[in-house]
Amino acid sequence: MARLVFGMNQSLDGYVDHTAFEPAPALFRHFIEQTEAQTGCVYGRTMYEVMRYWDDDHPDWDGEEHAYAAAWRNLPKWVVSRSLGSVGPNATLITDEVERAISDLKATRDGEIEVAGPHLANSLSEFGLVDEFRIYLHPVVLGQGKPFFAGPRPPLHLMSSEQMGEDVIRLSYVPR
Repeated sequence: MARLVFGMNQSLDGYVDHTAFEPAPALFRHFIEQTEAQTGCVYGRTMYEVMRYWDDDHPDWDGEEHAYAAAWRNLPKWVVSRSLGSVGPNATLITDEVERAISDLKATRDGEIEVAGPHLANSLSEFGLVDEFRIYLHPVVLGQGKPFFAGPRPPLHLMSSEQMGEDVIRLSYVPR
């Protein structure tokens, strides 16, 4: 049975914003290796549209960016959206019965499936489907934005903490 994991970069004051800070080389390498090892990823519409950036090569990319793009393109993706009419390569659109569709994914796959996007993670958490929350805590204060937890904060238990590179700490929590 697969495990559903929600993990994102977060500021010290609890916000996620991919444009406000980017991972240092050691953390980016971690994300490449994590993506290569994952069974798949479940996206909400907004995060999927952001991540479509990796569908096309860019001339200014270095080797690490090419490696991440290759891993991302190879990763099976499931996109939860009622507004999208279609999705790109290696992606499946989920338009209804989200709880059942994600429960079936977990039951029929092995390994780790990433959840991308706080609103989707909140919905899946309310269904009791998220197995782990990973906060990559950056020493940045944003003061506003989209919070890591898009709804009520679930009761959590700290499982581990690990320094990632020079200034990021990964906190891993499981629901109580």
